[in-house]
Amino acid sequence: MISNFHLDSLDKRIVTLLLHDARLPFTEIARKCKVSGAAIHQRVARLRDAGIIAGSYLRLKPQGLGYYTCAFIGIQVNLTSTSTHEEVFSRISRIPEIVECHHISGKYSLLVKVYTKNNEHLKRIIVERIQSIPEITFTETFISLESGFERELPVE
Repeated sequence: MISNFHLDSLDKRIVTLLLHDARLPFTEIARKCKVSGAAIHQRVARLRDAGIIAGSYLRLKPQGLGYYTCAFIGIQVNLTSTSTHEEVFSRISRIPEIVECHHISGKYSLLVKVYTKNNEHLKRIIVERIQSIPEITFTETFISLESGFERELPVE
């Protein structure tokens, strides 16, 4: 990873094009940027080496898979030892409906994002899978009514 990497205008254009369509061929990116294909290959390699590009991903739409409920759950963990926290994190990570887990400051130890098929499925995940972990002392659930937007960081 390169520290203090500077994105020039060509790097920004390449990243913007790849954010729009990660499957865009390098030859097409080169054409749009008015540079050679080799230049694009070199730039993308540098962006990867710098830790700016971490890969390309296929994004699934949860609703297309039958997951209609999105919720965020604040989880309070009884932090008697570091091993307790790691054990809780390990158990949480084995729940496939939980798609993100953040260690946070404040009232909760963890904040997770979960997709479920419906509210009944969400209730089962909370009661049977999360609250059944003995070290978890409290949870608070926030059901997302609608996603206003999702985006990547600005390329500056």
